[in-house]
Amino acid sequence: MDRPKPAYLQEVIKLTALPDQSLRSRLIGCAVGSAIGDALGMPLEFGAPRSPDDYVTEMVPGRLPAGNFTDDTEMSLAVAESLLTRQPLDGEDLTRRFVQWHKSRPPDEGIQTARVLSWLEKGENWQSVSGKIEREMPDSAGNGSIMRCWPVALVWWADRSQRITDSVLQSQITHPHPDCIAGCKLVNLMIVDLAKGASPLQAFDASLQSVVLSEDFRKMLNAAPQRGRQELKNTGWVRHTLESAVWALLNTTTFEDALIQAVNLGEDADTVGAVVGALAGAAYGVEAIPQRWRSDLQGEWPVNSGNIWRETDFVELADRLMTLSLPL
Repeated sequence: MDRPKPAYLQEVIKLTALPDQSLRSRLIGCAVGSAIGDALGMPLEFGAPRSPDDYVTEMVPGRLPAGNFTDDTEMSLAVAESLLTRQPLDGEDLTRRFVQWHKSRPPDEGIQTARVLSWLEKGENWQSVSGKIEREMPDSAGNGSIMRCWPVALVWWADRSQRITDSVLQSQITHPHPDCIAGCKLVNLMIVDLAKGASPLQAFDASLQSVVLSEDFRKMLNAAPQRGRQELKNTGWVRHTLESAVWALLNTTTFEDALIQAVNLGEDADTVGAVVGALAGAAYGVEAIPQRWRSDLQGEWPVNSGNIWRETDFVELADRLMTLSLPL
């Protein structure tokens, strides 16, 4: 059942407020592309890598109907809606939205995210829980915050400093490990560089130079473009997700090819799909995303609301996000 959209999505967006329609296309491509990558990877999650002659190239059903996005996109929408309410990002507001989502018992939720949100559901503040994660789960560095960080890039595309600050904050609530925080910075720096016209290699190199990483993490990412496909593990570890994403983006020249290569790695296919979709969407623009995938995209948000989101909702959301930080 399609219900009326929230009031902020019914507003008329004055596109003339944006300086460049190419930039707009690429920022919209980031939002739409991430959701599409999530949906394309959904049926391949936890599976083995596919051989090239058996690649999934269409939206097919899995644990959800064909074209459905998962928790990766749901948590992104929570970040987006928090930013629509408060800029800069407010940790208390975002925590409340994450907990509300967790309490709706979504069909898919990351292990680390579920554990953290169960603590937060009991009323603990996010700062104390973040400290508890660092003490009790010091080596826990899942990919749950890089999958949802793209709305920060859309709001702060013209403000690099605030983009970095909010990228850090949205990760700290559930994923305070330095690798997770660095990964969110890297992704959101790349998104804006790509949207402004940098090539994938230029955006990667520039962002890599701007983010503090451990020596072994940096070496891993630098080597990613030269990896053989069979070397990529593509697990839920943030390092593996970023390694796969960089590999897919830098070894292809179209949105479609980047996403097909990424999701057919299997394992955490929906999350690498969401990350590559955001990056490739920013690189090539929304028009470069195959229409057949855009037409099939769907998902319920909020969870259990009966309200179905489709491509047009992501377009409207992206327009709203990218105008938030513009001068009046």
